Amino acid sequence: MTNSSATFARVGVETFDNRASAGSFATDFGGSPFTGTYRSSTGGDVRILGSDQYGGAGNTGNYAVAFNNSGYALALDQGVNYFGYWLSALDAGNTVSFYSKGQKLFSFDANDVLRAVDNAPTADKDQYYGKPGTGATRGDRRNSGEPYIFLNFFANGGLTFDQIEFAEKPTYGGGYESDNHTVGLYTGKGTGTKVELIDSETLAPVPEPASWAMMIGGFGLVGTALRRRRPAHRAVA
Repeated sequence: MTNSSATFARVGVETFDNRASAGSFATDFGGSPFTGTYRSSTGGDVRILGSDQYGGAGNTGNYAVAFNNSGYALALDQGVNYFGYWLSALDAGNTVSFYSKGQKLFSFDANDVLRAVDNAPTADKDQYYGKPGTGATRGDRRNSGEPYIFLNFFANGGLTFDQIEFAEKPTYGGGYESDNHTVGLYTGKGTGTKVELIDSETLAPVPEPASWAMMIGGFGLVGTALRRRRPAHRAVA
Protein backbone atom coordinates (compact mmCIF):
# COMPACT_ATOMS: atom_id res chain seq x y z
CA MET A 1 0.00 0.00 0.00
CA THR A 2 1.31 3.44 -0.94
CA ASN A 3 -1.89 5.33 -0.03
CA SER A 4 -4.23 5.41 2.95
CA SER A 5 -7.20 3.08 3.35
CA ALA A 6 -8.80 5.39 5.95
CA THR A 7 -12.03 7.29 5.22
CA PHE A 8 -12.37 11.05 5.58
CA ALA A 9 -14.72 13.99 5.87
CA ARG A 10 -11.97 16.07 4.22
CA VAL A 11 -8.61 14.96 2.86
CA GLY A 12 -5.71 16.06 0.65
CA VAL A 13 -2.46 14.52 -0.66
CA GLU A 14 0.91 16.06 -1.56
CA THR A 15 2.76 13.78 -4.01
CA PHE A 16 5.81 16.07 -4.61
CA ASP A 17 5.69 15.11 -8.29
CA ASN A 18 5.75 18.72 -9.49
CA ARG A 19 8.15 19.97 -6.83
CA ALA A 20 11.83 20.86 -6.79
CA SER A 21 14.15 21.35 -3.84
CA ALA A 22 13.55 24.76 -2.25
CA GLY A 23 13.84 26.56 1.06
CA SER A 24 10.04 26.53 1.26
CA PHE A 25 6.95 25.95 -0.85
CA ALA A 26 3.19 26.12 -0.35
CA THR A 27 0.74 23.31 -1.08
CA ASP A 28 -3.01 22.79 -1.25
CA PHE A 29 -2.55 19.01 -1.19
CA GLY A 30 -3.92 18.42 -4.67
CA GLY A 31 -6.72 20.99 -4.55
CA SER A 32 -8.02 20.03 -1.11
CA PRO A 33 -9.61 22.30 1.54
CA PHE A 34 -6.26 22.27 3.37
CA THR A 35 -3.24 24.44 2.70
CA GLY A 36 0.21 24.26 4.20
CA THR A 37 3.83 25.29 3.84
CA TYR A 38 6.86 23.04 3.75
CA ARG A 39 9.93 24.81 5.10
CA SER A 40 13.52 23.79 5.83
CA SER A 41 14.25 23.71 9.56
CA THR A 42 18.01 23.95 9.03
CA GLY A 43 18.38 26.93 6.69
CA GLY A 44 18.90 24.90 3.52
CA ASP A 45 16.35 23.36 1.17
CA VAL A 46 13.48 20.97 1.62
CA ARG A 47 15.11 18.20 -0.42
CA ILE A 48 13.05 16.74 -3.28
CA LEU A 49 14.53 13.83 -5.25
CA GLY A 50 13.43 11.79 -8.24
CA SER A 51 12.35 8.17 -7.94
CA ASP A 52 15.17 5.77 -7.10
CA GLN A 53 15.71 2.69 -4.92
CA TYR A 54 15.04 4.73 -1.76
CA GLY A 55 11.80 6.51 -2.65
CA GLY A 56 9.16 7.45 -5.19
CA ALA A 57 5.77 5.74 -4.78
CA GLY A 58 4.94 3.62 -7.80
CA ASN A 59 8.54 3.99 -8.97
CA THR A 60 7.70 7.31 -10.62
CA GLY A 61 7.69 10.97 -9.68
CA ASN A 62 9.46 12.62 -6.76
CA TYR A 63 9.70 12.22 -3.00
CA ALA A 64 10.82 14.29 0.00
CA VAL A 65 13.84 13.42 2.12
CA ALA A 66 15.38 14.73 5.34
CA PHE A 67 19.04 14.06 6.09
CA ASN A 68 20.65 14.63 9.49
CA ASN A 69 21.58 18.16 8.45
CA SER A 70 18.47 18.99 6.43
CA GLY A 71 15.23 18.43 8.33
CA TYR A 72 12.00 20.17 7.40
CA ALA A 73 8.57 21.00 8.79
CA LEU A 74 5.02 21.17 7.41
CA ALA A 75 2.88 23.97 8.87
CA LEU A 76 -0.87 23.65 8.22
CA ASP A 77 -3.45 26.44 8.02
CA GLN A 78 -5.84 24.49 10.29
CA GLY A 79 -5.82 21.61 12.73
CA VAL A 80 -6.23 18.05 11.46
CA ASN A 81 -6.52 14.72 13.24
CA TYR A 82 -4.90 12.51 10.61
CA PHE A 83 -1.55 12.30 8.87
CA GLY A 84 -0.45 9.42 6.68
CA TYR A 85 2.50 8.89 4.37
CA TRP A 86 4.45 6.29 2.48
CA LEU A 87 7.60 5.85 4.52
CA SER A 88 10.22 4.33 2.24
CA ALA A 89 13.63 2.87 3.10
CA LEU A 90 12.70 3.00 6.80
CA ASP A 91 15.61 3.14 9.24
CA ALA A 92 15.87 3.58 13.01
CA GLY A 93 16.97 7.22 12.65
CA ASN A 94 13.64 8.38 11.17
CA THR A 95 11.69 10.67 13.51
CA VAL A 96 8.55 12.73 13.09
CA SER A 97 6.94 15.03 15.67
CA PHE A 98 3.47 16.56 15.85
CA TYR A 99 2.63 19.99 17.26
CA SER A 100 -0.43 22.06 18.11
CA LYS A 101 0.01 25.84 18.38
CA GLY A 102 3.72 25.37 19.01
CA GLN A 103 3.35 22.67 21.67
CA LYS A 104 4.89 19.29 20.88
CA LEU A 105 2.27 16.57 21.34
CA PHE A 106 3.81 13.35 20.06
CA SER A 107 7.15 12.06 18.82
CA PHE A 108 7.38 8.97 16.61
CA ASP A 109 10.23 6.51 17.02
CA ALA A 110 10.79 4.27 13.99
CA ASN A 111 11.84 1.38 16.22
CA ASP A 112 8.17 0.75 17.02
CA VAL A 113 7.41 0.06 13.35
CA LEU A 114 10.61 -1.88 12.74
CA ARG A 115 9.77 -4.10 15.71
CA ALA A 116 6.24 -4.74 14.44
CA VAL A 117 7.44 -5.70 10.97
CA ASP A 118 10.26 -7.90 12.22
CA ASN A 119 7.92 -9.73 14.62
CA ALA A 120 5.46 -10.51 11.83
CA PRO A 121 5.35 -13.95 10.15
CA THR A 122 8.21 -14.30 7.67
CA ALA A 123 5.93 -14.21 4.61
CA ASP A 124 4.42 -10.88 5.72
CA LYS A 125 7.75 -9.43 6.78
CA ASP A 126 9.35 -10.25 3.44
CA GLN A 127 6.62 -8.37 1.57
CA TYR A 128 7.69 -5.14 3.29
CA TYR A 129 11.44 -5.34 2.68
CA GLY A 130 12.81 -3.91 -0.59
CA LYS A 131 11.22 -1.31 -2.82
CA PRO A 132 7.85 -2.50 -4.18
CA GLY A 133 7.72 -3.15 -7.90
CA THR A 134 11.45 -3.80 -8.28
CA GLY A 135 11.38 -7.59 -7.87
CA ALA A 136 9.05 -10.47 -7.12
CA THR A 137 10.77 -11.49 -3.90
CA ARG A 138 12.67 -9.72 -1.17
CA GLY A 139 16.01 -10.91 -2.57
CA ASP A 140 15.18 -9.48 -6.00
CA ARG A 141 13.99 -6.06 -4.83
CA ARG A 142 16.16 -2.96 -4.76
CA ASN A 143 17.38 -1.91 -1.30
CA SER A 144 16.11 -5.18 0.19
CA GLY A 145 17.56 -4.41 3.63
CA GLU A 146 14.96 -1.76 4.55
CA PRO A 147 11.13 -1.89 4.76
CA TYR A 148 8.67 0.25 2.77
CA ILE A 149 5.44 0.96 4.65
CA PHE A 150 2.43 3.27 4.61
CA LEU A 151 1.97 4.75 8.10
CA ASN A 152 -1.27 6.21 9.42
CA PHE A 153 -1.29 8.45 12.50
CA PHE A 154 -4.66 9.13 14.13
CA ALA A 155 -5.19 11.73 16.86
CA ASN A 156 -8.07 10.62 19.08
CA GLY A 157 -10.30 12.23 21.71
CA GLY A 158 -10.76 15.59 19.96
CA LEU A 159 -7.02 16.19 19.61
CA THR A 160 -5.76 18.00 16.49
CA PHE A 161 -2.33 19.12 15.27
CA ASP A 162 -1.17 21.83 12.87
CA GLN A 163 2.56 21.20 12.38
CA ILE A 164 4.67 18.15 11.58
CA GLU A 165 8.47 18.02 11.70
CA PHE A 166 10.64 15.45 9.91
CA ALA A 167 14.23 14.69 10.90
CA GLU A 168 16.94 12.03 10.75
CA LYS A 169 18.85 11.32 13.95
CA PRO A 170 22.51 12.35 13.42
CA THR A 171 23.88 9.11 14.85
CA TYR A 172 22.31 7.05 12.06
CA GLY A 173 23.57 9.05 9.09
CA GLY A 174 20.85 7.89 6.67
CA GLY A 175 17.92 9.64 5.06
CA TYR A 176 14.25 9.99 5.92
CA GLU A 177 12.44 9.35 2.63
CA SER A 178 8.68 9.76 2.32
CA ASP A 179 5.94 10.34 -0.24
CA ASN A 180 2.17 10.81 -0.59
CA HIS A 181 1.79 13.06 2.47
CA THR A 182 -1.90 12.84 3.38
CA VAL A 183 -3.70 15.22 5.77
CA GLY A 184 -7.33 15.14 6.80
CA LEU A 185 -10.19 14.75 9.22
CA TYR A 186 -10.82 11.03 9.40
CA THR A 187 -14.15 9.23 9.84
CA GLY A 188 -12.78 5.67 9.80
CA LYS A 189 -9.33 4.16 10.32
CA GLY A 190 -9.48 1.65 7.46
CA THR A 191 -7.52 -1.59 7.43
CA GLY A 192 -4.07 -2.31 8.76
CA THR A 193 -2.06 -3.57 11.69
CA LYS A 194 -2.20 -1.68 14.96
CA VAL A 195 1.16 -1.14 16.60
CA GLU A 196 1.41 -0.44 20.30
CA LEU A 197 3.67 2.45 21.29
CA ILE A 198 6.76 1.40 23.18
CA ASP A 199 9.48 3.86 22.16
CA SER A 200 7.34 6.66 20.74
CA GLU A 201 6.20 9.26 23.26
CA THR A 202 3.16 11.34 24.03
CA LEU A 203 4.80 14.53 25.26
CA ALA A 204 2.00 16.84 26.41
CA PRO A 205 -1.24 16.45 28.40
CA VAL A 206 -4.00 15.48 25.98
CA PRO A 207 -7.68 14.47 26.17
CA GLU A 208 -8.65 10.92 27.07
CA PRO A 209 -9.15 8.26 25.81
CA ALA A 210 -5.67 7.32 24.55
CA SER A 211 -4.54 10.15 22.34
CA TRP A 212 -2.70 8.44 19.47
CA ALA A 213 -3.21 5.42 17.26
CA MET A 214 -0.90 4.21 14.52
CA MET A 215 -1.42 1.58 11.85
CA ILE A 216 0.77 0.05 9.15
CA GLY A 217 -0.75 -1.11 5.89
CA GLY A 218 -0.22 -4.33 4.00
CA PHE A 219 -0.73 -7.26 6.36
CA GLY A 220 -4.44 -7.20 5.53
CA LEU A 221 -5.70 -7.85 9.05
CA VAL A 222 -4.99 -6.78 12.60
CA GLY A 223 -1.91 -8.63 13.76
CA THR A 224 1.16 -7.93 15.89
CA ALA A 225 0.34 -6.97 19.47
CA LEU A 226 3.19 -5.53 21.48
CA ARG A 227 3.43 -4.84 25.19
CA ARG A 228 2.23 -1.40 26.24
CA ARG A 229 4.39 0.93 28.27
CA ARG A 230 1.93 3.83 28.39
CA PRO A 231 -1.77 4.43 27.61
CA ALA A 232 -1.04 6.07 24.26
CA HIS A 233 -0.77 3.80 21.26
CA ARG A 234 -0.44 4.08 17.53
CA ALA A 235 -1.76 2.15 14.61
CA VAL A 236 -0.15 1.61 11.24
CA ALA A 237 -2.25 1.01 8.14
